[in-house]
Amino acid sequence: MYNVLVGGAAGDGIETVVAVFEKSLKKSGYNVYSVRDFMSRIRGGHNFTLVRFGTNVITSHVSQQDGQLDGLIALNEETVQLHKGRLSAAGFILCDTSFKPNDNRAIMIDMKGIAKSLGHPKAAGSVAIGAALKLFGETSAFALDVMCHSLKPDILEVNCKALLVGFGSVQSRYPHHSRIDSGFVDRMLLNGNEALVLGALAAGLRFYSAYPMSPSTSIMESLDAKKETAKIVVEQAEDEIAAINMALGASFAGARAMTGTSGGGFSLMVEALGFSGIAEIPIVIVDAQRPGPATGLPTRTEQSDLKFVISAAQGEFPRMVIALRSHADAFYQTARAFDIAGRYQMPVILLTDQYLADTTATVPVFDMKKLPPSPEKTTFLNGDTDDSCYLRYHLAETGISSRRIPGKSKALVTADSNEHDERGYITESASMRTQMVDKRMRKLKMLEQELLEPEWVGGETWETLLVGFGSTDGPIREAVAVLTREFPGKYGALVFGDIHPMPKKLVSERAAKAKRIITIEQNATGQLAALLQERTGIACSHSILKYDGRQLSGEEIVARLKEIDP
Repeated sequence: MYNVLVGGAAGDGIETVVAVFEKSLKKSGYNVYSVRDFMSRIRGGHNFTLVRFGTNVITSHVSQQDGQLDGLIALNEETVQLHKGRLSAAGFILCDTSFKPNDNRAIMIDMKGIAKSLGHPKAAGSVAIGAALKLFGETSAFALDVMCHSLKPDILEVNCKALLVGFGSVQSRYPHHSRIDSGFVDRMLLNGNEALVLGALAAGLRFYSAYPMSPSTSIMESLDAKKETAKIVVEQAEDEIAAINMALGASFAGARAMTGTSGGGFSLMVEALGFSGIAEIPIVIVDAQRPGPATGLPTRTEQSDLKFVISAAQGEFPRMVIALRSHADAFYQTARAFDIAGRYQMPVILLTDQYLADTTATVPVFDMKKLPPSPEKTTFLNGDTDDSCYLRYHLAETGISSRRIPGKSKALVTADSNEHDERGYITESASMRTQMVDKRMRKLKMLEQELLEPEWVGGETWETLLVGFGSTDGPIREAVAVLTREFPGKYGALVFGDIHPMPKKLVSERAAKAKRIITIEQNATGQLAALLQERTGIACSHSILKYDGRQLSGEEIVARLKEIDP
């Protein structure tokens, strides 16, 4: 397993360098996992990406402990000073000759001079890519192929030349460990938001509206790039209120619709969320979490919206909340969210976060056979197909009324934010109000029958049960693997995806056999621990919490556990 940090200021071309580097490694047969750490500014500041690659499956990033890095690719001098302490003794610092690293591990190349001589100063990053690939025993062929498919024609030739100059400037230092076989070639390289987008398209998404808000913005950008091919509508709204109402309008008209935002934007969507609940209009809403309150840390990660999205909007109505755990999970759960929203005629909220949204990973090609049918099949639960007798909000035993598309039949299809009777007409009848609330809430009884239990990580025995949700999945998996080697039979973990309604069977069974229960969360108050006790009566002895905007790593979890669970 290798760990390489690429760092520089915003505007230095870090994203391009990393994209070519990681795609070249993937083509060479490596599994890749890249975590981005960037500041909220267009130029300047300090940004870096940690690229982890190897032949084993990688589920998490490496921590910022000393001695972890095999290579440091510095596009500015600040990167050297900030990160050389994390470099292993045998590692290298790849930097420009104008820098003064004061470190015998430095490999200095006149990157800026080479790029200038080629007529394109920003090609210095390509010099670094070529040198880095050579140091890890790679060929230049894959990188050149990646550039041909990634760069604009007017800068392609000069960057290819720069890469080859960099490649010829150093000698190989590390052995090439990757292997190319059917299990490795049949993989994709994508970030969490891209996986989510593919899941939405596979589910039959037809309309997406949003207002740009990191870390959800790339969902809209990715969909917009595909809208012509996918034949979908992508609308940048003037604000989040308009975005969700546009999506609700599209859904009411029969299109599968989604909107996306972060916590601050979700706050503006709350009233329309309630409208979706009382009018029973299906919608999928993505909340890509970042630290709040207010603007908070726009480009950092957190899991602090959990209790908010579960209880957002006044009154009581059914909804589902799904926490996305990994890139593959983002694909399959997003597709499932559309199916559930459509069948149950309710809002489904997908909880992701900056860590998962922006992290790039290699994943197996998605299996379309695992997806639910699309679109959902509408059942006439009121037993009457005569449009003149159509009851949009029929008091069905299941709580799910027959749904028609306005203009597609002679039926009058209504929707209102007021309480209504079976036809959809406004009512203030106490009896009808009670019946309608009960009708809507009956959906949860059905939904509870198809909830997915949290995934189990560990062996047949355990003393300490770890519990997490969403993107802590990968770090928890790495932590359990390390702990199991050191303390066989002591640790196991459950990681929730479906989190509201909460599946209770597996966690109750595993908790009953544990001596202690510890939640692992990216928030300050232990929201999962509180929710777990509220819904199941299970009390946690400790919570491992982190809320500085950076994701817990497997090593951090192990270290924290040893402090509280010696």
